[in-house]
Amino acid sequence: MNKDTLKRMPSKNPLKYVYPALILLLTLSGVAQMPIFKRYYIADIPGLGWLAEFYVTHSLHYLGAVLLIGSAAYVLTDFLLSRRKTLQLTPTGWMQSILLGGILLSGAFLVLRNLAGFWFPPGMIIVMNLSHLAGVMLFLMTALYGLLFKKSWTIAVPEHMKKG
Repeated sequence: MNKDTLKRMPSKNPLKYVYPALILLLTLSGVAQMPIFKRYYIADIPGLGWLAEFYVTHSLHYLGAVLLIGSAAYVLTDFLLSRRKTLQLTPTGWMQSILLGGILLSGAFLVLRNLAGFWFPPGMIIVMNLSHLAGVMLFLMTALYGLLFKKSWTIAVPEHMKKG
């Protein structure tokens, strides 16, 4: 069986339903951290006023980040302990994994920046913010590409390549 004829493996992971909602929450609350919704009167639409409330969106973003870290840890642990013999990452899966790792790392530095006792030079804060934003934009573009072209994160490992 060559690489072109590998069958895609359907995911039985319940996180596949939670994950898109989590990404939407993080994207929405992350964009709301920049006062875009207030500035362009989107927050004036009935029911969307909470988007202009910094502490609400900040708390939602942190809650979403905690859930994303937990989900990523669960999926990574599950993959390493039980699925790596039967599944392998696709190029799209590798790209999204690397970008997600970069987003989590840059986000961790941004959290540290907000804690008392941590100080970063202004230039580094700009780099942290821009790397987080650039990582998110690249991740969302990669995710959209995967969604539009039905690219999976994983594929089944061919029988002849499976390790004992």
